Amino acid sequence: MHAGLHVKFRGLLLLAGISILALAAPAGMIFDGDGSDEPGFIPPPTKRAPPPAPPANMSGGESYIPYPGPPVTPQSRSEKKRPPSPPVMFTKITSQYGEIDWAARPNDLGNLLKSLKQMSDVNFSCEVKSFAEVSADPERNPILYRTGHFHFTLDAQERAKLRTYLLSGGMMIFNAGMGSKPFYDSARRELNAIFPEAPVQRLAPDHPVFHSYYDLDRVGYRKAVREMGYKSDEPWVEGVTINCRVVAVISRWGMEVGWDPQEGENILSYTVESAQQLGMNLLAYATSQRAWSKQAAKAMQFVDAAPAASASQMYIAQVIYNGEWKTRHAGLSVLLRQFNQKTDIPVKFERRELKLSDPHLFDAPLLYMTGHEDFTLQPAEIAALREYLNKGGLLFAEACCGRTAFDHAFREIIGQVLPGQPLTRIGEKSPLFSLPNRIGEVGVTPALAAQLGNRSTTEPQLYGIEVNGHYAVIYSPYGLAGGWELSQNPYAYGYEDAGAVAIGENVLMYAITQ
Repeated sequence: MHAGLHVKFRGLLLLAGISILALAAPAGMIFDGDGSDEPGFIPPPTKRAPPPAPPANMSGGESYIPYPGPPVTPQSRSEKKRPPSPPVMFTKITSQYGEIDWAARPNDLGNLLKSLKQMSDVNFSCEVKSFAEVSADPERNPILYRTGHFHFTLDAQERAKLRTYLLSGGMMIFNAGMGSKPFYDSARRELNAIFPEAPVQRLAPDHPVFHSYYDLDRVGYRKAVREMGYKSDEPWVEGVTINCRVVAVISRWGMEVGWDPQEGENILSYTVESAQQLGMNLLAYATSQRAWSKQAAKAMQFVDAAPAASASQMYIAQVIYNGEWKTRHAGLSVLLRQFNQKTDIPVKFERRELKLSDPHLFDAPLLYMTGHEDFTLQPAEIAALREYLNKGGLLFAEACCGRTAFDHAFREIIGQVLPGQPLTRIGEKSPLFSLPNRIGEVGVTPALAAQLGNRSTTEPQLYGIEVNGHYAVIYSPYGLAGGWELSQNPYAYGYEDAGAVAIGENVLMYAITQ
């Protein structure tokens, strides 16, 4: 059958009220190119609960206007007034395949918001829009939600619009309906195309997304997930992180059948309780990040002055690796600008970005490395870093936001680079705590203060490895870059702005003088 007639025939079946899912063979196509003939495809349920009745005062994104209209004469004081609509938090995105795809569980968002109201007495609403109707201004639609079972594709204009929306403070949640893999694959592909500089990666159990409301480093799964071979109790959520904020997430397993409960152990999804808790966490995380992202967006993108014609010009090379290697886009440039202005010494730093395989690596007196999540290096990269350090180079690294996933990975990697030379705490008498700033105690972020027993200050923790009498590695397990940008993330375990800048300046001075 011709492709156009193939789709049109199925459309006529829908109009006639006949289930195309019931007619399709198990491995047959439902829509052309939809992925329904691929391994891992999960068809939408053929029996679905009706969607909730529309509210009397609908949002502008919905597709029809309720009748009758408003009265032609003003209501009297004794008449009951219509309460104002609660603000819109979620916007559910429709798809080209119709309600059979995006509304397979029509009450998912409504139930999630009811749970929010019951637990915290906060009242939000949701609306339905096509992607074309969505505003690129997050104030109009703070959280976008797209669920489905089939493959989907955005065009270049839609990708650009979504990128603008996400960088402006919005958040996007992709949910693989009942764990359907074609949808999951499409979400990964689209986000990687939208953010080629920030690859989609799995969020570690210590990520704030899993601790913003409930502590969910462990979750429950239905039996079908286990039969697929996934044995972990950790949540499987992937995301794109820009400037320490997750702007988009993908849930590999279905959440919607927990929000709009559908029973059955044969569904690739979380248990009902874990799905509801994960939904609450995503909502709490997104709302807490909105105000902060406005402040962070104002951080200036400092650029270095034109290189001076001087032999003393030096640069820091930020290490590019296979992972989230660039957590804050302005932080290092801000620090370099601050240092060059404060010290007023002939040596000026500029910033470059290099892979460990780049031969220019050995021209840099200082490497900078950061990240949030787990990562690995190739054997050739490990060998190059070892050679660089043994030849007198200095590696300055930090676990951005104090994330333990990066901390564990970095400690393992540096153990491979310099075996038998463990990271040790740098003592307070080191010049690292005296030049150009005398550092005794520094302020900490609220999250770190809570972890330290509600202490607002602490002695800075730096760890190092010495090679030939000088530090070849200087490492901070707590976040610094957010402080350099004067906008630490509220979930960060890190040092406050002044302390973070002082530590960074002292490391730069050490690189020059040792």
